[in-house]
Amino acid sequence: MDRTPSSLDELVGRAGTWLSLSAAAPAPHTAAVVADRFDRIAWRDTYEQSAGLRELAEELTERYGYAPATDLLADVFTAAYKVGPRLRERAGMAPSRLVNHEVVSALVESPDFAELRRETAGDPYAAAMAVLAQAAALRRILEGSREAREQAERAERAGQDAEGAAAAVGEALRRAADETGATGEDTAGEDRTRENGEDGEGRPPGGGTVPAPAADAVERALAAAETAGAAARQAAQGAARTLAAAAPAIRAAAGSAAAQASKAVREEAALLRAWGVAPGELERMPFDRRARLAERLRTGRLARWAELIGRFRQMAGGERARKVENAAGELVGVTLGDDLSRVIPSELANLGLPELRAVFAARYAAGELMLYDSLGEQTTGRGAVIACVDTSHSMYIEGPGGVTREAWAKACALALLDQARHARRDFAGILFSAAGKIQVFRFPAARPAGITEVLDFAETFLGGGTSYQTPLTAARELLEEEFDDVARTRGDIVMITDDECGVTEEWMRGWNDAKHRLGFRVFGVAVGAPRAARTDSVLDALCDNLRTVEDLTDVHAAADLFRVI
Repeated sequence: MDRTPSSLDELVGRAGTWLSLSAAAPAPHTAAVVADRFDRIAWRDTYEQSAGLRELAEELTERYGYAPATDLLADVFTAAYKVGPRLRERAGMAPSRLVNHEVVSALVESPDFAELRRETAGDPYAAAMAVLAQAAALRRILEGSREAREQAERAERAGQDAEGAAAAVGEALRRAADETGATGEDTAGEDRTRENGEDGEGRPPGGGTVPAPAADAVERALAAAETAGAAARQAAQGAARTLAAAAPAIRAAAGSAAAQASKAVREEAALLRAWGVAPGELERMPFDRRARLAERLRTGRLARWAELIGRFRQMAGGERARKVENAAGELVGVTLGDDLSRVIPSELANLGLPELRAVFAARYAAGELMLYDSLGEQTTGRGAVIACVDTSHSMYIEGPGGVTREAWAKACALALLDQARHARRDFAGILFSAAGKIQVFRFPAARPAGITEVLDFAETFLGGGTSYQTPLTAARELLEEEFDDVARTRGDIVMITDDECGVTEEWMRGWNDAKHRLGFRVFGVAVGAPRAARTDSVLDALCDNLRTVEDLTDVHAAADLFRVI
């Protein structure tokens, strides 16, 4: 039976749905988080600089067969980096990226992620750290969502097939229009539309009878489009069901990931603060250098004592805050005398020990008690602060709480470094052990104390025995050099040790002469070694003020040092 010839208008009417589908439409989004040009630049630069991010992307792609892995990492990064991340609508996402959308949606809604952004917003390095901290959770998510990912990929391929079939309908109609011979008098504008095979309304031009072969081609294209469209709808529905089933597990894992990332980033931020690394210094630091610094802080010699170092610095800052600069009656140092109203606490402590009461009485009678010095009694400038830190083998010994003597001594020395910089005084750290074994680290007030130099000072350990003369001679020479250069006196030396040893009489005479000439003070701290602080010990003879610290978890044992230095 012969088929009634089809007109072009009839075919166009039947193909209207597919023509609209084949028309130019916005491409589906591959990024779940809306990002501007600067956000994309930040991600690109960070990804190029971070080997960890590149390795993670490669692992997720190869191990889990997940091609959009890099897009997933970019979304997590952008969500952490932006102050107010905004997610795209699910309907506008490419089906293969719907798992990414589900993951990031769960992250952004997590209270832990809001806490995380306080540390990561605007900081590419911290945002990258947040991504890497979630690596284990992302692996679990991809492993558990394998079926959902496969269904989403099938739905995307089916959708692409439907678009291709729709485009084939349009092409068949254009050929049919060319073969109808339905031309007419075109204007210049109509000529242009005919060149594209369309009339002014986006349809193939003309309404004449279409030749049978061309009409058959259109019919076949329509049938193929119907089949592809039905398959795409079915695939999309299946992908939606599978993703909905996987969503609870994805959200639980994402919530756990946010908590882990928040904890990791907070710990690193606290670690940097404990070591006195200023936010401005971090912002100027290249990514790779900052990564190496963070790794060094996490794994270095004193890594486990970061909390102790932070508490020492906090305590010292609190003691500084108790001072009122340039006010009448301000306590600016320590002097000798017999005014009992100004005796420093460590001197009064001698009254609590029966065997030291006679010593206190003798010093009182001689006018040699350690007293707080008030503003106006001495107007000369103050010299350098020098911390002499014993690094002999015995400093490995642990005290209460597992804190080593070295850790307490180094934490105290770093707080003294802060104290010196706050007062615009030079600082020197002298690490010593046996005779001749010494290393000097100088931190002039005129230039910033670089974190690398600070870490070198804190992590150096010489080992061996103990000699007082070597470090104290070096300290004296530094103060003499300062006096010769700028005529500055009244330096402060803090001697931190856990051992006792002798000095020669000749050396002691030279020491006392230099002390009288330069006006420096010596504070002694016997760490876990009360015998070194006996009244008849060499350390007692060397120091103007001497104390013993046995509870190495207590930073306040040295609190008064930071009020008088």
